[in-house]
Amino acid sequence: MNVLFLCTGNSCRSLMGEAIFNHLAPEGWHALSAGSKPLGRLNSGAVAILAEKGISTAGYYSKSWNDLPLTPDIVISVCGNAANETCPAYLGPVLRSHWGVEDPAHAEGTAAEIKAAFETAYGIVRYRIEQFLALPLEELQHDRARLKAELDRIGPLLP
Repeated sequence: MNVLFLCTGNSCRSLMGEAIFNHLAPEGWHALSAGSKPLGRLNSGAVAILAEKGISTAGYYSKSWNDLPLTPDIVISVCGNAANETCPAYLGPVLRSHWGVEDPAHAEGTAAEIKAAFETAYGIVRYRIEQFLALPLEELQHDRARLKAELDRIGPLLP
């Protein structure tokens, strides 16, 4: 099963989703990320927090959803609401869920406050992915309605 983490810029939260998911996923499950208006670069704060957690971003890059090498089975949008973001809506025959996470790339303040925003976003994304991967995936991949309900249940969960 292929899971797409989707956001507008594909530089921070969707990158975190892709990297964390691939770091933790069982065989046969794979994540990728994309954006509707990719920035063309990865956010240095996101790359740094992932590296600090021992999660590689080698080979990852900011890309458009028009450049995906495959059609995903599941699309998880990760746009937040604080900055009045318009979250892209992936069209197509996929299972969709929304896991809003506020964008740490817009954090302001001291270096410690900005790092804390990245830690918070990382923690939320990781926790939700851990909840996803704790589901009975073999069973749910054949029950789309139940899988969607479980993914939608996970969306608001915070660690």
